[in-house]
Order: sequence, then structure tokens, then C-alpha cells
Amino acid sequence: MPHSQTSAPRDSLAGVRLARGASPWLLPTVATAALSLARSRRSKGAAALAVPTTALAAGMLWFFRDPEREITQGRVISPADGVVQSIMPWKDGRTRVAIFMSPLNVHVNRAPLAGTVTSVEHIPGGFVPAFNKESENNERVVWHFDTELGDIEMIQIAGAVARRIVPYVPQGTKVEQGERIGLIRFGSRVDIYLPEGVEVDVEVGQKTVAGVTRIDRD
Repeated sequence: MPHSQTSAPRDSLAGVRLARGASPWLLPTVATAALSLARSRRSKGAAALAVPTTALAAGMLWFFRDPEREITQGRVISPADGVVQSIMPWKDGRTRVAIFMSPLNVHVNRAPLAGTVTSVEHIPGGFVPAFNKESENNERVVWHFDTELGDIEMIQIAGAVARRIVPYVPQGTKVEQGERIGLIRFGSRVDIYLPEGVEVDVEVGQKTVAGVTRIDRD
């Protein structure tokens, strides 16, 4: 049955559910905005600073939101919120589905299937825009899951602004389908490789929701 997924503790601020790993970016921004607002009545400089800092703090809260999801039934579900950028047959028979995540999307990624994390590998690289073909050489984290469909590979790719990928679970962890497994800070991309024989049920340009959109067909 579909279920609401909770996992490792997350950061929070004023009752807003935030992604785990948000604090180093969010807290200084919110503190600066609060200080500027507190001083704005006595200082024109603080009043002028309060507007952009408050807007930035609001933007950070929106970016780092981490809503609960009712997990969809299906063999493979989307690991990311975003738009399907490409669907590409691979030489080994697999099919790569690339999902582009803009700064407006939720950036918490979820496990596409239930299984065991067999590998979490960080690979250094560049930071070109995630929609660019050269982004395949960007900073990334390569995941492998041992699942009922065999080995499933998923890659978190940093973009031009996203300079940090934060894995939530280590190698050897058993995860449920739809469980939160990591965060990419700011615009980025997530690739998932469907095994040979598994048909894709999304199309280029389609919006996806992590844990909700099914990406394979029976």
C-alpha cells in the first residue's frame, strides 16, 4: 500500500519541514534577515538591507522544503522532482532517464526501489549547467542498489550552482522505496538507469515528482 515516508531527522525552522543538511546555508541567512528587520526601525541602512535579506531567506526556505509524500505503488518511481530531460538507450541494454531539477524544485532525492545500497561513490568534476551535455563530467555521486530488478544505478549530478551533494545513507543500508536518500543543493540533475527489458512510461518534457511519479511500465 502507498505509505508516507519518514527517514533520518531533518532540520526545521518555525514549523517548516526542511531538508536534512539545510542548516549551514539557511541559518546564517535567516539570522541576517532577522537582525536587519530588528534594526530597521532605527537604521535606514538596516531597513534597506532587510528587504533583500528577507527575500533571500524566504527563497532559501522554499528551496530547502522537504514535504511528506504518499509513495506510489510501482516497480520504479522517480527519484527526483523535475522535468524529464532525456531518455537514452545505453550500450549495455539499459535505458537512462535524466531528470533536470531547477532551483524551484524540491531537491531531496528518494530511493527509486526498495533494496540495499551496495555503493555510494563521490566523483569530483566540474560545475557546468546541469542541462548541458558536458554536465556528465560534473561533480556527482553514483549510487548502486541491489533490488528485485537487480542492480539499479542512480547518479546525482551537481549543476552550475549546486556545489554540494549530501548523501543521507551509507553503503550497506537497506532502504524502502521512496525513502529519502540525499540532497543536491540548488539546480542539478538525477539520472536513473532502467535495466534491460524494463520499459519507460514517461516522456521528454514530462514533470516528475520524487516518490510519486512512476517511470516504468508493466
